[in-house]
Amino acid sequence: MHAIVTGAAGFIGSHLSERLIGEGWRVTGIDAFTDYYARADKEAHLATLHNEPRFDLIEADLANAPLDQIFADRPVVFHLAAQAGVRGSFGDSFSDYVHDNLIATQRVLERALDSGCPRVAMASSSSVYGDAEEYPCAEDITPTRPRSPYGATKRMCEDLAHIYRGLGLSVTALRYFTVYGPRQRPDMAMRRLCEAALGGARFTLNGDGLQSRDFTYVGDAVDATVRAGVVPEVPLLLNIGGGEEATMLQVISTIEGLARTSLDIGAAADGKGDVRRTAADTRAARRALGWSPNTSLFDGLANQLDWVRARSHVSAGR
Repeated sequence: MHAIVTGAAGFIGSHLSERLIGEGWRVTGIDAFTDYYARADKEAHLATLHNEPRFDLIEADLANAPLDQIFADRPVVFHLAAQAGVRGSFGDSFSDYVHDNLIATQRVLERALDSGCPRVAMASSSSVYGDAEEYPCAEDITPTRPRSPYGATKRMCEDLAHIYRGLGLSVTALRYFTVYGPRQRPDMAMRRLCEAALGGARFTLNGDGLQSRDFTYVGDAVDATVRAGVVPEVPLLLNIGGGEEATMLQVISTIEGLARTSLDIGAAADGKGDVRRTAADTRAARRALGWSPNTSLFDGLANQLDWVRARSHVSAGR
């Protein structure tokens, strides 16, 4: 089978590409290598696929690149490419989010429909919910009230998916809840905490530390994503959550225990656009995909800490 993975050099996209190759797929990865974080990091994500004959990488901007030939053989499409980041979406940089999220997604959906692709599984976000009145959040019950321009673009991408689904495209939007693990973006809190625990820069905690998240290990998110690409039928929206909610203070304590250190934590105000809590009702995903998360927060953080440690050793040896 042939798959397109957009955002293939990113955090989730690189793990997904490896999983698909391991299962015998032929994968065409597409990535624009934007400057949101270092290109070298993204290239390192794909190191294990560098000489893989069933993996091709195309450097292209989905908002303006010619896509006809790439979609010609009707691949399954895993659309993960996006401009991420809640706080960075305010101000003048919002135009980047419109370009990378809305325009790119519309072009992918348009081409997938015209080409007769059997399925598009695309990344959405728990950010579409904002601060909910009740938890856990359920796809067909909880209103979507994003608190950031980023969340608004992801909500609009879901609207696009709804439109193209009405035209006959089999598409599902996966609302990922705080995915973490090896290769996580350098601006994300859990990676910065692991780096701080291993002698890196001091960690600054926004807010009182009692804000909580439904943390999802990257391997579990990838498993759900692969399943969403191949099961016979999928609903339009699916929550993908790890099922283990924790506060930031609990995460800090766990990482301190794993690293056998005490962290010097700086304090700052709540981050712009941040929500107080996230929690996913994943019953729809469990039913539709035959999926459930398998990695505990403790084990997932241990894996991420090991990756940061190994990465630090590689950097020190250069």
